Amino acid sequence: MADDVKLLRSSLLTAVLLVGIMWITKGMELIGGFSLSWLGILPLQTKGLPGILLSPLLHADLAHLTANSTPMFFLGAALFYFYRRHAWNILILSWLLTGIWVWLFARGNSYHIGASGVVYALAAFHFTGGLLRKEPRLMAFSLLVIFLYGSMVWGIFPDFFPKKNISWESHLMGAVAGILLAFHYRQNGPQPKKYSWDFEEEDEDEFSGDNNQTGKDVLPIDETGKQISSPISNEKQNIVYHYKSDKKDQKS
Repeated sequence: MADDVKLLRSSLLTAVLLVGIMWITKGMELIGGFSLSWLGILPLQTKGLPGILLSPLLHADLAHLTANSTPMFFLGAALFYFYRRHAWNILILSWLLTGIWVWLFARGNSYHIGASGVVYALAAFHFTGGLLRKEPRLMAFSLLVIFLYGSMVWGIFPDFFPKKNISWESHLMGAVAGILLAFHYRQNGPQPKKYSWDFEEEDEDEFSGDNNQTGKDVLPIDETGKQISSPISNEKQNIVYHYKSDKKDQKS
């Protein structure tokens, strides 16, 4: 119990730091009266390469930042709680893969900024990971992600927001990155517990039929070391029947 509390505190603190960096960046812009949007991703342009690293820290306004802060905190904390050994690798790969793919495939006439791509990656990772592992806590969290952020799926379709300047490419690339990472790390993190009857079923599967993994019956071997042609002898078997005579028959 104490370890779980300690892990929860550490996970929450890490998520606070991630979101805090985003707010500090926006605070610098507001105090200094300048915009760092030019450090976002400009697809297929050399000057847009720094955005692969920096774009998730940049936001157009406070509303944009606030919209990304809550899911980033919640999903980030869950990442470091459930996948503590691989959390940084998953986060960094989500960050980089989303940014690289946006730089390669997104519209090239505008800068792409905001943490929404990483948010989509984390949401897709948690949802897919819970389904793949079938671990009760992760499956419950997958349902919670769907309940809280299920509507995010519409963010990958630009036709639903024709008048809004939304980087649907970041959303799509982030979701794809999250799904792929969930498959890659499916053997890591919490796994379903195995009970005694699970091992019994495995033993039955292993030893049922034959042991040579060929799908055929194992033929017996005679005293000379040669296999007998059939597991059942072709010789006639003498069958002796034992029965009890009826007393009436004996009297007659």
